Amino acid sequence: MILSVANLQKAFGEDIIFTDVSFQVQEHEKIAIVGNNGCGKSTLLKVIVGQEPSDQGSVVFAKDSTYGYLAQYQDADYAGNIWEYVYHAREDILDMNQTLRSMEEEMTHRTGDELSKLMEQYHNLSHQFALLEGESYESRVTGILKGLGFEEDDFAKTMAQLSGGQKTRVALSRLLVSSPDILLLDEPINHLDLRSIEWLENFLLNYKGAVIIVAHDRYFLDRTVSRVIDLSGKKAHDYKGNYSAFMKQKDLFLLTRQREYDKQQKKIAHEEAVIEKLQSFNREKSIKRAESRKKLLDKMEVMDKPVLDHGEMNLTLSALTSSGKDVLKIENLAKSFGEKQLFRDISFEIKRGDRVALIGDNGIGKSTILKIINGLIPADKGTVTIGTGVTIGYYDQEQQLFDEDKTLFQEMQDTYPDMDNTRVRNTLAAFLFTGEDVYKQIKDLSGGERGRISLAKLMLSGANFLILDEPTNHLDMESKEILEHALRGYDGTLLYVSHDRYFVNQTAQRIIDLTSQGLCEYLGNYDYYLQKRETIRNDYGLGEEKKAEEAVTEEVAGKLDWKEQKAKQAAQRKLDRAREQIEEKIEKLEERLSELDVLFSDPDVATNSARLNELSQEQKQVTEELEALYNEWEEFASY
Repeated sequence: MILSVANLQKAFGEDIIFTDVSFQVQEHEKIAIVGNNGCGKSTLLKVIVGQEPSDQGSVVFAKDSTYGYLAQYQDADYAGNIWEYVYHAREDILDMNQTLRSMEEEMTHRTGDELSKLMEQYHNLSHQFALLEGESYESRVTGILKGLGFEEDDFAKTMAQLSGGQKTRVALSRLLVSSPDILLLDEPINHLDLRSIEWLENFLLNYKGAVIIVAHDRYFLDRTVSRVIDLSGKKAHDYKGNYSAFMKQKDLFLLTRQREYDKQQKKIAHEEAVIEKLQSFNREKSIKRAESRKKLLDKMEVMDKPVLDHGEMNLTLSALTSSGKDVLKIENLAKSFGEKQLFRDISFEIKRGDRVALIGDNGIGKSTILKIINGLIPADKGTVTIGTGVTIGYYDQEQQLFDEDKTLFQEMQDTYPDMDNTRVRNTLAAFLFTGEDVYKQIKDLSGGERGRISLAKLMLSGANFLILDEPTNHLDMESKEILEHALRGYDGTLLYVSHDRYFVNQTAQRIIDLTSQGLCEYLGNYDYYLQKRETIRNDYGLGEEKKAEEAVTEEVAGKLDWKEQKAKQAAQRKLDRAREQIEEKIEKLEERLSELDVLFSDPDVATNSARLNELSQEQKQVTEELEALYNEWEEFASY
């Protein structure tokens, strides 16, 4: 065991953030801490490393173990350059190297026993140095810096020359170089592009120490962790498996807890009705029996009502009108800013009903393409043709027009005057505006909050072609899932830019990968893109980029099997329909069990043995059917 957390509680004033949080971390374990915004994930990490005091509980690291902590925001006060800051993360290795060099020099001046003794010391120290992989230390520093997106030209930059995101990447580089026994990482990929995120995934998968990660990138968590601690309801719930496995387990856990809660509530209501009936007889024996039942009822440990994540906040999207078959056609598009050329000769088409994700490295020009499509900036060359009957809904975090003096609620109501208050509140809640938050004035919102309200308005616009630039930024996991569900059911056309690979995997049916050599298209989600990309790398090696990109284009153009993709989609729809039918049957049988409980409490039934037997047989049959349906539902939930 490398870390033990026991009975932690933390509150700010009267607001309890979490309570009774306990878990242990074994050596080499990779763990995610997840939960909605404000549940205390970052606070928990700060308590563990001692930056925040706990109100109660304990944190114990294994004896002589080391830990490294990456906060979300960095303000490193270091006068030197990037290379020096990261290189000096392991002074012990550098000191050991210097000592070995000094000993080598000293050996030229020693003879006899003194030389033998010095050589023995040198041998022992060399062995320790080798165990620490000291000989490859410098190349390791270079590899980590490059892996996290720095070029060698950047190494000489000082910390003062860096942006906040770059400082975080430098801090992460130093932390990885230091190689502690346990890493605690708070949103480590916020400032990384896809290439760097993939590099970090592979690094952590092969990391010899333990890792605790707070992150909103669910694809990243799927690839890196084998255990999830869910902070919800102010408590910590422990699940084995990656993020996808956790979500399936949590859904089943919540369904089970809801059934248990409902069953207990029915039992309580039944007991209260029996007690009331006994008291109404107003006889000594009946009153005593009522009192006895009341004491047993008071001793019952009443379950808290389970908090279902999505509740009523299901967001539905629909287009008011249908567009023509041809939605967008881009031909030979090119754009430069000064001497920097972003892209050239870009061509692609989008048809009605397409769900297209535009991906690529930072700075490659993805958002610029969206701006050109929406007429916000001109192209240097090429044409953009919008199809017949197309109405565009565009989300760009930098372009948000609001009445600054309105509240969120007024902004939504005035934009959609025919929408009832319940739907206004549910839509706002889906984008993290709940309770009194809906009465905040627009002028008091942060940049992230403005982005969320802009997205909420767009989702109700009725446009038949949604163009979204990083729509999941500033959303917590629950809101991302609500948005994903809504987009999967959207009957219009979708084009978006996103770094959220899980979101892409859930919502895209086609991927356009923009590279420095042009673009490549993949008919499938992100998993399919990775599968094809890796196949091509294996087939063609890691030669020059242009050759690999041409190979990708040839592969996609020549080998994509449309029928296979359509068959997969049809099979998935069939599974979804079957699962929904099972859930409907479960709901009906649960209702019938409730009706039977009421019938059993009827005095007329209680004296009718034939009727009692009939109802008992039905109850047994319904219970058995329910059990079989639950088992069947669990099987479908695994797909």
